[in-house]
Amino acid sequence: MTSLADIESRAKKYAEARERVAAIVTDLNAGIEALKRSEMPRLKKAIASAAEHHDALKALIEEAPELFQKPRTVVFHGVKIGYQKGRGGIEWDDADAVVLAIQKHLPDQAEALIRWTGKPLKEAINQLDVAALKKIGCRVVDTGEQVFIKAVDSAVDKMVDALLKDATEEVV
Repeated sequence: MTSLADIESRAKKYAEARERVAAIVTDLNAGIEALKRSEMPRLKKAIASAAEHHDALKALIEEAPELFQKPRTVVFHGVKIGYQKGRGGIEWDDADAVVLAIQKHLPDQAEALIRWTGKPLKEAINQLDVAALKKIGCRVVDTGEQVFIKAVDSAVDKMVDALLKDATEEVV
C-alpha cells in the first residue's frame, strides 16, 4: 500500500531531477550567451559583408532588367534573383486622420477597420478597393516591378535573412 511517505520520497526525487535539468539549462544558456558575445564581432562583420554584396548584386540587376524578361528569375549558386511583381502595401501619414476619415466615409465598416486603440487596422484596410482607400487618405505603394533576391536552400537561411534584413533594407 502506498503511503504519504512514499509519495513524499518520490516528490523529493522528482524535485532533485528537475533541479538537475534546470542547472543544465542554466549552464547551456550561459554557454550560449558567452558564445554569442565571443562571436558577435565576427557575425557583425559577416552581416556587413553580406549586405554589401547584396546591394552590389541588386545594383547589377537594376542595371540590366532586359536580362530578366523570360524567365523573370534565375537561380545562381542557390540564390534566386530577377524581378517579380511587387506585393504592394498601404501607407498613411496621419493615423488619426485615417481613423476620422473611416468614421466619416465608411462608418458601417469602422469597427472592422479600426483597432480599439484608435489605430487603423492595416490587415482590414488592405481589403478595401482603391476608391475607398483614397476616401480615407491612404495610398497604394510598391506595386511596380521590384528586384527579387532570395536564397532557396535551408531553414538556416531564415535566421540569416532575419539578421541581414535590417542591414539591407532601404530607408524610405
